[in-house]
Amino acid sequence: MNEKNALNLLKRFSDGLPKFEDGRIDYSNSDKAPVITVFVRYKDKILLLKRSDKVRTYQGKWNTIAGYLDEVKPIKEKVLEELREEIGIHENNIINIKYFDAYEIDDKKINKIWIVHPVLVEMKEKPEIKLDWEHTEYKWISPDEIRDYDTVIDLYRTLKMVLKRGEKF
Repeated sequence: MNEKNALNLLKRFSDGLPKFEDGRIDYSNSDKAPVITVFVRYKDKILLLKRSDKVRTYQGKWNTIAGYLDEVKPIKEKVLEELREEIGIHENNIINIKYFDAYEIDDKKINKIWIVHPVLVEMKEKPEIKLDWEHTEYKWISPDEIRDYDTVIDLYRTLKMVLKRGEKF
């Protein structure tokens, strides 16, 4: 999904759903929600984060950087915001950001369709990770190890999408 399509999607959600006091879109009672799933990679490792019991969904599951697209603004701004907030990474340590086509995941257990916008962020140097309240621990893993973790729905599928063909997986 290109940037223009993503912004149009967000505008439609923004026009049709309630807002929090700070103006962000409230997806609490919506059956659909657009999100970013951001894989952080340093050399041949990716960063996994364990979700805390303070988050609304998928408590105790492993995930990447993730967040609702809850403001009408470019995805890159949201990616950089989530990296700063969740793990303390700043743009000056990023080599490259790659965006991939959005797709839907229907999680029938929680009655929510996620419109996932996958992103891959490649780091210059191994960053010092500073976790916020959303996560309790982190691990750098090889992509082929992801199946050893109890992850959020379809994380393996999303990872396969962002890795280039021919990479070990």
